Amino acid sequence: MAQLVIIRHGQSEWNLLNKFTGWVDVDLSPNGVVEAKAAAEKVKALHFDGAFSSVLKRANRTLDILLEGIGQSDLEVVKNEALNERMYGDLQGKDKNETREKYGEEQVHIWRRSYDIAPPNGESLKDTAERVIPYFDKEIAPLLKDGKTIIISAHGNSLRALIMHLEKLSPDEILEREIPTGAPILYELDSDLKVLNAKKL
Repeated sequence: MAQLVIIRHGQSEWNLLNKFTGWVDVDLSPNGVVEAKAAAEKVKALHFDGAFSSVLKRANRTLDILLEGIGQSDLEVVKNEALNERMYGDLQGKDKNETREKYGEEQVHIWRRSYDIAPPNGESLKDTAERVIPYFDKEIAPLLKDGKTIIISAHGNSLRALIMHLEKLSPDEILEREIPTGAPILYELDSDLKVLNAKKL
């Protein structure tokens, strides 16, 4: 049996300011650091064989703080932009409330919560899945099939894409799934990567 922990980065400076972040490389807020340290306590019973992250600072720092907290700072972290947050295009850096006032509540809701409609010059969740899932299948799945214990630190939408893949969810089902910051989820998987158990730690 393999174990996979996925964690959305701790609260970022722009989560705090209620801005669309996407690929903008902002740091953790002070509360995000606290969340990452708390996450370490929740996974301290596990020993990781591999660690993966996006190339964005907020995911990297969350993972660094977590690994330090469990005494595994020496574990190599593989970083790849395939695990980056969904690219929000023209909305990046914009205040979410101001964006609703400009484009309308319904249009912003469609951009944020539809599966295949992208904001201007950005990615949809479908686009995000089309880079996350092939990367997972090529680089991470073989380790899990060998029974390894792996951790992935990434983002709300890149993790939605991965959860959809692992749990065989429909586009409608995954859009209803909220992924809190700094909260690890543990999957236990069989050798075919079928989910045997999934729980929030």
